[in-house]
Amino acid sequence: MKSTVEQLSPTRVKLNVEIPFEELSGDFDRAYQQLSQQIRVPGFRPGHVPAKIIEARVGRDAVLQQVVNDALPAKYSQAVTEADVKAISQPEIEVGDLVHGQPVTFTAAVDVRPDITLPDYSKVSVSVDPIEVADSDVDEQLDALRQRFGTLVAVDRGAKKGDFVTLDLSATVDGKPVDDATTEGLSHEVGNGDLIDGLDDAVVGLKSGESADFTTTLIAGDHAGEDAKVTVTVTAVKERELPELDDDFAQLASEFDTVDELRGDVSQRVADSKKYEQAGAIRDAVLDALIEQADFPLPEQVVADEVEATQHQLVHALGHDDTQIDRFLEAQGKTRDEWESESKAEAEKSVRTQLLLDAIADADDTEVSQEELTQHIVMQAQRYGMPPQEFIQQLQNANQIGALYADVRRNKALATAILGADVTDTTGAAIDTSEFFGDDDAEAGDEPAKKTAPAKKTAAKKTAAKKAPAKKAATKTAAKKAPAKKAAPKKDAE
Repeated sequence: MKSTVEQLSPTRVKLNVEIPFEELSGDFDRAYQQLSQQIRVPGFRPGHVPAKIIEARVGRDAVLQQVVNDALPAKYSQAVTEADVKAISQPEIEVGDLVHGQPVTFTAAVDVRPDITLPDYSKVSVSVDPIEVADSDVDEQLDALRQRFGTLVAVDRGAKKGDFVTLDLSATVDGKPVDDATTEGLSHEVGNGDLIDGLDDAVVGLKSGESADFTTTLIAGDHAGEDAKVTVTVTAVKERELPELDDDFAQLASEFDTVDELRGDVSQRVADSKKYEQAGAIRDAVLDALIEQADFPLPEQVVADEVEATQHQLVHALGHDDTQIDRFLEAQGKTRDEWESESKAEAEKSVRTQLLLDAIADADDTEVSQEELTQHIVMQAQRYGMPPQEFIQQLQNANQIGALYADVRRNKALATAILGADVTDTTGAAIDTSEFFGDDDAEAGDEPAKKTAPAKKTAAKKTAAKKAPAKKAATKTAAKKAPAKKAAPKKDAE
């Protein structure tokens, strides 16, 4: 097989491939064997129909077409490997005229990784906020713990922020009831903003048995983006009574004997949480600095595919209904042009990030061990609340193990860059990034490794320790196909 590479642009090439006809002999044998199993000819058992009879039945050209279609994926991959082409998109394949006995030719236009000049990590300098634990931070966590042990008591007064109310809701659009916006006996904490816009303002001041009307814009359902008149009726108002913060409470809610010991533990956990927040800020700042310093062209088709994948989530959720999409965007204060522009900007940043981190990983010969991949899969499964084996099965069914591997590799590459960068806080103090991004502590380049917690779990520890913010992935997660993944051509490419 002979192939040449034609550079169409810095991010796109065309492979010109010629396959000697004799190289397809094995493919012909397989094609005849498959057709022999399918064709029924009197006097011949299935699987034993001669090739000449098969050709007479389906035509020589049809057999040749099937052979070429079946052989194309492997021949394309072979050409990509031999030419050392770093393909990152689905190829556009055109097959030349097929003549029995003559060489088979095809072209494959495909996006490739651009040449990237990597920045000098030592010249990357970023600054983040210092770690500061205020008394108010500790008090906030202690109050959250007290709320877990609080009791709800019915009150005969108007509802106020922080109260728990039981509500009946009904809505109409243009005077017609909206079934999916109607409910009874709904529990709601006034002021948390979890439900619909305008509800909290309408509820404040209402006593049990009182109602109020307000107008809001629906964000889901058949009437998404439309204004609805909502009637809310309060059927119960309760306030939460909190236990006193004293030694008795410390003994009830934790493993500690005194409130001072409890406060000290909460303070330490708040500090740990802020460390994780700082680590996340460092990661984002270094990544932004790297992207700013590394200027390179982006593959247009890869960006377009990323935009389509991002927009498809909303389009699919709204039933592919253009009217519903426009209403939803209007409710968000966006035009379709603005949505398109934002989607493209996000896609460009995502693709640029992936390509840059791939280049860093290649330059450093970054590898991912089976243990690191397994750790990452287990962590992802925990985030989705799924058993690891079930999560792995879903990844395999979606053919996403490779994408997850690429994510881990990119995150390890980013950790390498962070370790080489100059990182300080806004006071000018140097920050030792090895605590979170060093080889000993980092978990497969994912989020900073957490210190092993004591085996005994208490209510205080579960409440006082703020959960470390979920890592803003340096790359897209396995939910989307990684651009770095080579894709085989479609069998029916012509």
